[in-house]
Order: sequence, then structure tokens, then C-alpha cells
Amino acid sequence: MHIAILTFEGYNELDSLIALGVLNRIKTDGWRVTIATPGAKVTSMNGVVIEQMSTLEEACAADAVIVGSGIATREVVEDPAIMNVLRRLDPSRQLIAAQCSGALVLARLGLLHDIPACTDLTTKPWVVAAGVEVLNQPFYAKDNIATAGGCLASSYLAAWIIARLEGKDAAESALHYVAPVGEKEEYVERAWHNIAPYLPAPAAALR
Repeated sequence: MHIAILTFEGYNELDSLIALGVLNRIKTDGWRVTIATPGAKVTSMNGVVIEQMSTLEEACAADAVIVGSGIATREVVEDPAIMNVLRRLDPSRQLIAAQCSGALVLARLGLLHDIPACTDLTTKPWVVAAGVEVLNQPFYAKDNIATAGGCLASSYLAAWIIARLEGKDAAESALHYVAPVGEKEEYVERAWHNIAPYLPAPAAALR
């Protein structure tokens, strides 16, 4: 099972790396989480350099994909070399999620047709201009497409993917691990309150 996190130049560390950490709480055989980049290295908005773990082409064949956010997303969606590859993303055969300005990428790929989205407040006008309704909530999913708004909502995307691929218990366990001490039950319950309505039954039941 391959989950790829698309990470571009100027990426937001919270968006890509929190999801990476939560997803890697799953230790089953064959579970693989990668940072997928256009080139050999990318530098974050705060100067953190990470190396490519998978290519964009490999990401388009993954079981699940998270489109990360960053300060250069508007440049990304104007880059034909990147967008031509990403047009291979296909929600009929893979889970596709977008964090914050990643929603703009999905919008420009035509994957949010008739699907509202969540995004950050800075990106909202661009997503609206792309013809997508933006919701005032942290997470939304329909079928195999999910979006989240706000950096710390990246854990919701990761939990949604885990729940879809490994089940509710695995998702709750991953969230419980990363939640603050003394707030774990409250954190998991709040997260699940946002995620569960968008999961296929019976995964939507809290307990």
C-alpha cells in the first residue's frame, strides 16, 4: 500500500510532515509512505530541505495521494510539466486528498467538479475563483476525494486515509498516539467527529 504526499518547492512543513508522521504509525507489511517531489530536493517555506522519496509519476500510481500545501502553489498550477503528470491522478482507483492550497491543484485538475472543498483562508479566494465552493470547516470528503483547511487539519487527512485503507481502529490509534497527553480522548473524539460523517458505513460509528 503506497501513500504519496506531493510536496513542492516552498512547501509547508506542517502540511506534509504531520501527515507523514501520522501515516507512519501504521506498521503493517507493505505500508509505504513517501514524500513525492518534482525533483531531487525541495526546500520548505522556512528553509527545511528534504530529499525525494518518490517521483510524481510514482505518486500518480499510488493507492492514496495527499497534495501538500505551500507558498508557491499558484506557480505549481501554472507549471505544465507538473500539471501534465498530475492529470494521471484518478479518484476512481485511488484516494486523493488535498491540504490547504493543495485544493487549488485539485480544482485546476478538474477533480472538484460539483464537490465543495476545505482550504486555508489565504487560498480560499483562488479556489473560489476556480469555481469551487469553499466550506467553513476543517475537513470534507466525498467518495474518494477529501480536502482539509488549516495546517493542523493535516492529521484529519491522514486519519481519513488510514480509516479508508486500514479501518477505524487503526485511525483512532494513530490519532491517539500523536494527541497531546492529558487531551488524548478529547482530541480523538473531536477529530473523529469531523472525519466520521464522510466515511463509508460502518466505519462512521465512533464506538
